[in-house]
Amino acid sequence: MDFPDFRLTFMFWIRMLNTSLTKFNLYSRWLRSVVAGLGTELSALHRKSRRLRKPCQVAAVAVLVAAGLLVYLDPPFESHAERGTPLGLGIAALTPPEDETRPGNLPGESGETTEDASPSQVERVVEARRGDTFMKLMLGAGVARNEAHAAIDAMKGVFNPRDLRPGQAVTVTFTPEGEKDVDRRFDGFRFDAEADRAVVVMREDTDGFRAEAIERELDSRKVRAAGEIESNLYTAAQKAGLPAGVLVELIRLYSWDVDFQRDIQPGDRFDVMVERMHYADGEVARWGDIVYAELTLSGQKYPLYRFKGARGDIDYFDASGQSAQKALMKTPIDGARLSSGFGRRKHPILGYTRVHQGVDFAAPSGTPIYAAGNGSIDRIGRNGGYGKYIRIRHNGRFDTAYAHMSRFARGLKRGSRVRQGQVIGYVGTTGRSTGPHLHYEIHVGGRQTNPMRLKLPSGRKLKGSELIAFRALREARRDQLVATPPISKVANR
Repeated sequence: MDFPDFRLTFMFWIRMLNTSLTKFNLYSRWLRSVVAGLGTELSALHRKSRRLRKPCQVAAVAVLVAAGLLVYLDPPFESHAERGTPLGLGIAALTPPEDETRPGNLPGESGETTEDASPSQVERVVEARRGDTFMKLMLGAGVARNEAHAAIDAMKGVFNPRDLRPGQAVTVTFTPEGEKDVDRRFDGFRFDAEADRAVVVMREDTDGFRAEAIERELDSRKVRAAGEIESNLYTAAQKAGLPAGVLVELIRLYSWDVDFQRDIQPGDRFDVMVERMHYADGEVARWGDIVYAELTLSGQKYPLYRFKGARGDIDYFDASGQSAQKALMKTPIDGARLSSGFGRRKHPILGYTRVHQGVDFAAPSGTPIYAAGNGSIDRIGRNGGYGKYIRIRHNGRFDTAYAHMSRFARGLKRGSRVRQGQVIGYVGTTGRSTGPHLHYEIHVGGRQTNPMRLKLPSGRKLKGSELIAFRALREARRDQLVATPPISKVANR
């Protein structure tokens, strides 16, 4: 081999070595990004799988992650530079763009990272779930335990950490101090304690934190929702823009006189005026109290007005000033079906005809049973064919009895005082029973009476100056109702 050939050969191998080193570096960088991306995707899959209960849902998420990786697993050479960074089917980008100015997601089980109005800060939003604590949220967001403890201690002066509610969003703030995620300073956190009250915990110096409660002024407005019932009240209320919480309160107001499982028919109507609180920008903060309600059942109108008495007590009254509240509830259970009425019937187990001295409400096991009125427990325990049984003495004239329970509410015993609407037990099928139901009796003067036909004693009736004030409010509310058009659709908050 002459010298020129040797020089060409030497230059060829040098060029091949340079090319190999370049490819090795590219492969090395690519492999590091894939490993980092795989960790991100597996973390995302872990978070999703904790929320998904069904195995098929978890498998579906795994398939999507695998598909995202297959799209990404392509050596970063000539064609790759033209395509840009793939996003893995929209699940997550395996590597952030090189010009990204904020760190990626901080460690944690949930939440999202956003840039604050200040370009030097990063926010992490975490949402509380059932059983979560502030410490768990802080650690999940990447806060050091000692700093989280100091910040939570500072908050105790304005908010009890035990009052954290599921669904509450907490914004955690950091200041980056380096290129890595760990190179950041925890600055504090904030959240809405109530619709009109925010809590802010801020770093005061390098070691301490201070907390502050910020009150927000809310604008109170009265809105109206009205509609006709076609299939059921819930669907009609949703269509009219009435939130579920307000609907539950509406049902409670009328529960003394109306059996919502049987008395509501297609063509019946409802008309409700509710207090609604708004932030300064007009956004709905929360729904307040019902100030007026009217049910039209089979053409008959039943209006109720919210009124504050001279002693400061608030109640709902009909147009004549009679309280809507009765001494006893007509049905001490929600969502039940009347499966057997009062009177003679063929006993489903014993087989012979006998008087059924109560009414049966069929409902799923575990459905709460309420005390029909204020009183004290006269008997609690097993009672032969009645199974688990409670009898409540309300006054010298009325007693109520509840049978076939699966269990009693905690803390109840003979002599315990109970309030009207308090949960006293749960539907079951103990004793002589063919299925889960509540057997309910009302005793008047020691004698069983048909609860569905009994005319229950009413609450107080307004008189004197209170009645005059009520009549003035009633007329003002009627004028307000005429001037307020019904909302068609509102956010269910």
